[in-house]
Amino acid sequence: MATRTRRTPKKIKLYRWRWTGKGPQGRRVSGEMVAAKKAEVEKTLVGQNIIISNIKRKSGFGGGMGKIKPRDIMLFARQMATMIRAGVPVLQGFQVVAESLKNPAMSALVQELMNDVAAGSSFSEALKQHPRHFDRLFANLVEAGEQSGSLDTMLERVATYKEKIESLKGRVKKALWYPAAVLVVAFAVTALLLIKVVPQFESLFTGFGAELPAMTRMTVSLSEFAQQYWWWGVLGVAAFIFLLRAGMKKSEAFRYRMHALSLKIPVLGDILDKSCVARFSRTLATTFGAGVPLVEALNTAEGAAGNMVYERATAQVREDVSTGQQLHFAMRMTEQFPPLAVQMVGIGEEAGSLDAMLNRVADYYEEEVDNKVDTLTSLLEPFIIVILGVLVGGLVISMYLPIFELGSVIG
Repeated sequence: MATRTRRTPKKIKLYRWRWTGKGPQGRRVSGEMVAAKKAEVEKTLVGQNIIISNIKRKSGFGGGMGKIKPRDIMLFARQMATMIRAGVPVLQGFQVVAESLKNPAMSALVQELMNDVAAGSSFSEALKQHPRHFDRLFANLVEAGEQSGSLDTMLERVATYKEKIESLKGRVKKALWYPAAVLVVAFAVTALLLIKVVPQFESLFTGFGAELPAMTRMTVSLSEFAQQYWWWGVLGVAAFIFLLRAGMKKSEAFRYRMHALSLKIPVLGDILDKSCVARFSRTLATTFGAGVPLVEALNTAEGAAGNMVYERATAQVREDVSTGQQLHFAMRMTEQFPPLAVQMVGIGEEAGSLDAMLNRVADYYEEEVDNKVDTLTSLLEPFIIVILGVLVGGLVISMYLPIFELGSVIG
């Protein structure tokens, strides 16, 4: 059986074009458009029954599609939902949204979608041509909306889903970056003192002619080591980061072990674990509530957790559900999902309100992530003060000890 390959987005150099012309009623009109070639601008304007007077290129945006953020995709979905709900045809909606977007790369992407739909593709088929920016969930919900005649509702649901998921990601990133920033600051302050400050005191101590205290000798030795081998430390950190990223990218087994290890980190692991459950529940609720069959919805939710441990657990759940098992029983058999989530899913299945119960599960664990992040932040603040105080205070005391001893001898 032939395998279906996805077309990856082409690297296109984009330009902003300023155009003027006459509209269908003979009025003078003008505007700007982002496109790769002048012919694309002409084709779009002719399709709008505009008689072109002049088209002039303004500037380039470099190669490639540029930086398109999840917020851009969310805004596009919400704006298209508004256009369609107002009775605006899809093609005209694309044009209005493309002209209103501030991000030129996103504007160009919307124009590509418009061209695909104008050439005969459906909205969902056009989305599937750009998997880098529109995931499987987005395309599936749009397809379901096209089939059921509720495209505006589905686009609004996608926008809400993206909004909640990005909010959850932001909270998790905050929990991860905060302790990392603390360690970086502590390391930078210590390195600065050892390499720049301590040597100034060392030249002063050489004239004392007396034996230095043990704490001072240790600090001086550490400073000499740091001055001589600091670049080894920089190379070591860079090599570690490079090898870690290479291993995560090339080895699935290594990536799985790292993801499993991340779930066992004190406090942070609990935050990551709860966020995975929340993202799984939210994705499954969104797709299943849109009328997507449960097995296909689980296929979409498989990659939504952002952790390979939960990806494999979801894959196992999908296989079990496809053989006729109930969802909550399949989740329990993986021993990965928390008992509360399993029980709530079971209640939802029995009551015939699985999507509503999954949304409640997602709400509960998103709130738990919020609480954990706040707790982590409040715990780290005094920890930061203690760590920096010990490092900086210890170095300062070790440098002033000989001066104190000298003063006591003179006194």
